[in-house]
Amino acid sequence: MNVPLADRIRPKTLDEVVGQSHILGKGKPLRRIIESGRIPNMIFYGASGVGKTTVARIIAENAGMKLCKLNGTSASVQDIKDIIADTDTLDGCNGILLYLDEIQYLNKKQQQSLLEHIENGRITLISSTTENPYFYVYNAIISRSTVFEFKPISPSEVVPAIERAFKICAEDLNLPLDIEDGVTEYIARGCGGDVRKSINTVELCVLSSDADTALHVTLETAKLLTQRSNMRYDRAGDEHYDTLSALQKSIRGSDENAALHYAARLLQTGDIISLCRRLLVIAAEDIGLAYPMAIPIVKACVDSALQLGMPEAKIPLADAVVLLATAPKSNSGNEAIIAALKDLDKYGTPEFPRQLQNKHFDGEGAEVAGQNYLYPHDFPNHWVEQQYLPDMLKDRVYYIYGENKTEQAAKAYWDAIKKKK
Repeated sequence: MNVPLADRIRPKTLDEVVGQSHILGKGKPLRRIIESGRIPNMIFYGASGVGKTTVARIIAENAGMKLCKLNGTSASVQDIKDIIADTDTLDGCNGILLYLDEIQYLNKKQQQSLLEHIENGRITLISSTTENPYFYVYNAIISRSTVFEFKPISPSEVVPAIERAFKICAEDLNLPLDIEDGVTEYIARGCGGDVRKSINTVELCVLSSDADTALHVTLETAKLLTQRSNMRYDRAGDEHYDTLSALQKSIRGSDENAALHYAARLLQTGDIISLCRRLLVIAAEDIGLAYPMAIPIVKACVDSALQLGMPEAKIPLADAVVLLATAPKSNSGNEAIIAALKDLDKYGTPEFPRQLQNKHFDGEGAEVAGQNYLYPHDFPNHWVEQQYLPDMLKDRVYYIYGENKTEQAAKAYWDAIKKKK
C-alpha cells in the first residue's frame, strides 16, 4: 500500500514539529508536561493540519502505556467499551492512553461512557478537535481535561517542511531536484498554514511533473494545484464567525482597509450571503442615525450583488464596505431598543395610557371619561405635549441623541419646538 507523503515525513520528536512554539517551545507548558512523563487528560483544539495528531502520536509513543486509537467519525459505544475492558488485562496494567481524534463527532452518551475511567486514571484521554471544545465537547470531559489551542502556522514555518518533502521525493525517484523560484513559498502561502495540505500539494506537483531527467516543478504547476486551498473556512465553524466579527469591528472602528480585507476573505470563499447579511446589520447597528441613508444604500448594494452574482458582485459590496467604514458612527438606536427591552423584562407590559387606546367609550365607573387624545397635527409644528408611555414608565428616557451632525440637528429641532434647554 502506498503511504501518503504527509505520513511518511510526519515528525517523530517535538523538535521536528512545525510551529506551535507558544506551547511546544523550550520551557513552554505543553512541552514541560510531556517531558515530565506524567500525562494528564488533554484536548487539542485547532484547525486541520497544524500538528494536533502529530503531537498526540509523539506523546503516545513515549508514554509507556498501551495506545488505543479511535476516530469520532466512526467510533461507537461498543468500541469504547472494548477499550475499557482492556484496563483489566495485563496489557492495560500500566494504563491505557486513548487517542481520540475528532471528538466533536461523539454524541453525549458516547462521551459520558469515558467519564468514570478518565476520572480514576485507568484511561488517559488525548483528544483532538477542529471545533471549539467549549461548544462541542461535553462539559464533564472538559472539566477533567486541559485544553491546548494549536494556532495556524505561518508560511515561513511551513517552507522547511515543503523543502524536505521535495527532497524526499527526489531521492525516491533518484533524480536531481529542479524547482522554479517561488514554488515553495507559493505553496506555503497558498495552503494557509496547513502543513498536511502543503505536503499533499508537493506530492501532487511531483506526480504531475515531467520527471525524465530531473524532478522539475514549475510555479505554474504549483499555482494550479494549490488553487484556493489557502482559504481556511467553514461556514459553521469558528473561522466563519471570526471573519464576520473582524469585518464588523473593522467597520465600526472606521478602518476601511481592514474591512476590505475581511470582506475579500468572504468573497474569496463565495460566501456572499453572509457578507450581505452582516453589512445590512452593520448599517443599522453601527452607522444608524448618524447617516440614516446608509441603510437603503447598503440594501441597494446588496440587492445588486445578489442579482449580479460573482465576480461582479464584489463591486457593489466593496462600495458598501467602504461607505460604512468611512461613514459617521452611531449606535444610539440600538442602545435605545436594548434599554426598552430591559424594561419589558423587568416590568412586563403595563397598561396603555387611556388616550392611546383604540376605543372611544368608557365603562361604568371610569375615573376619566373620554379618550382625551390630542391629535398632534392640530397643533403648531405638529406637536403637543402629552403622555405616551405607561404610567410606571412615563419618565423613562431610552434614546439619547448621538454626538454627530445628523442627530444633533434633530435634537436642536425638537428642543426648539418642545422649548427644552
